Amino acid sequence: MIKRCGKGVFLALVLAFLYAPILILMVYSFTTSTQIGTIRGFSLQNYITLLTTRELLVMIRGTVFLALGSAAIASVLGTLGAIGSFYSRRRTASFLAAMNQVPVVNADVVTGFSICILMVVVFGVSKDTFFPLLAGHVTLCAPFVYLSVMPKLKQMDPGTYEAALDLGATPQGALFTVILPQIAPGIVSGFALAVTLSLDDYFIATYTKPAAFDTISTYVVNATKGAQTDIKTALWALAAVIFVIVVLVVVCMNVYAARQEKRRACR
Repeated sequence: MIKRCGKGVFLALVLAFLYAPILILMVYSFTTSTQIGTIRGFSLQNYITLLTTRELLVMIRGTVFLALGSAAIASVLGTLGAIGSFYSRRRTASFLAAMNQVPVVNADVVTGFSICILMVVVFGVSKDTFFPLLAGHVTLCAPFVYLSVMPKLKQMDPGTYEAALDLGATPQGALFTVILPQIAPGIVSGFALAVTLSLDDYFIATYTKPAAFDTISTYVVNATKGAQTDIKTALWALAAVIFVIVVLVVVCMNVYAARQEKRRACR
């Protein structure tokens, strides 16, 4: 009984440590307070400012488009890399897996600076074209898609692909009708993780973004250095909205996965 209570207290402390700051920020987003520490009257002004300020809307829209675009490209590259590695020889597969680990453990500031030098200095691509920023985020996200897809490939029956070829399917047809449906949950998880990584990135965006463009991360950092008070407090509302959206997406994905697992068990 004591051990069970201890586990419960420990779990409660961990959850409080993780979520209490976010919940406090959400509470302040519904007040007229201009700084954390003093709660004033209830107000929706922060959300009104968030939805009516053109500067904030442009920044959010650009960040979302960047996240979705880079995540889509990273999902394709990461999935193809995982499939190629899975069906390669052992030495080749080990080499590819090791190379995939390098961007994962490498510091973002090194990746961002390297991408900037490669695209701008070596290839002569202007930062105003957004290609360096897009390349940096794809480089950041693709290895994580690889890591999300690879476990699904290992769970798959390795003889399924060969059986499809023996039955007359082309390699391309077997890829789309046999392999991709089985690893689809891993691809979706990798895509969701890539979107989150792109939204959260600061260092790579700082080195590769156009001067007149800001992501949410770079905008928030710059806003703490002298933006108007109403803009700063509107960012509290933005943080609350992002948190709610993330929770809803995670819940929907878990419910969908549980239903799919239940359907498979009933077959």
